[in-house]
Amino acid sequence: MKKLVYLGLITAAVIGLCSAKYTADRLQQISNVVETNETPVSLSEKTNTAFKEGELLTYRMHYGIINAGVAELEVKPDLIEMGGRKVYHIVGTGYTTGAADMFFKVRDRYETYMDKNALLPWYFVRRVDEGGYKFSQDYLFNHYTQKVDVGNNEKFDFPVGVQDMVSAFYASRSLDLSNAKKGDIFTLNCFLDKEVWPLKIKFVGREVISTDIGKIRALKFRPIVQQGRVFKKEEDLNVWISDDKNHIVLRAQADIIIGSVKMDITSAKNIANPLSKVN
Repeated sequence: MKKLVYLGLITAAVIGLCSAKYTADRLQQISNVVETNETPVSLSEKTNTAFKEGELLTYRMHYGIINAGVAELEVKPDLIEMGGRKVYHIVGTGYTTGAADMFFKVRDRYETYMDKNALLPWYFVRRVDEGGYKFSQDYLFNHYTQKVDVGNNEKFDFPVGVQDMVSAFYASRSLDLSNAKKGDIFTLNCFLDKEVWPLKIKFVGREVISTDIGKIRALKFRPIVQQGRVFKKEEDLNVWISDDKNHIVLRAQADIIIGSVKMDITSAKNIANPLSKVN
């Protein structure tokens, strides 16, 4: 028994050391980009009052009435500083629970290292493990040369202000939506799977929705998606965000060809501003 305990401790230590090494390698790559900049390009600063270090958002994933999983989005509590720039480390995880975990196990992890002042990504990490299908992506962004290194000696050009999958979510939260009108379309360029993809969302209107954390005033958006493959029509995907300075995603609902999938917020900790709750 003691041998098993010792073996477990040794295994945990090895995993911890490997994880620390991978993190150190990423930080060194970011530092090389930031500190060796010799171009006249400067990064424009953005105002962010929507989120802060230590924020943790938790969601319940369900398929109809069946709970299927949990998703978490965390802004790590400590800023990273390199080359005079401060960087957020943001981690998103998703995993199946209950019966869904038995039939189709999911263990996904997404990370971004995002510049605090420019609200741009320096490094993106994607680890997908879904039903036994696994793949990894590591993108190193250089916003001075506007090139992204995806590994294997491959680099791609990108336009000014490009985001990754995770940083796009946080950058969009800093948008000024106070004067948004029905039908307005907001666009963010996102680098995904070796290409730049314009993420477009259409403002639908204002609603009050009931959630696990209270009844909240919300802004309803409809991402403009490709029809036919997964979604029957554009209206099949809707997102509700809090109508306050946080712009937290409260709910996402996708009506796909085989049914309806929802993501509902269950917890919001250490948020930057009061939620727009309705008594």
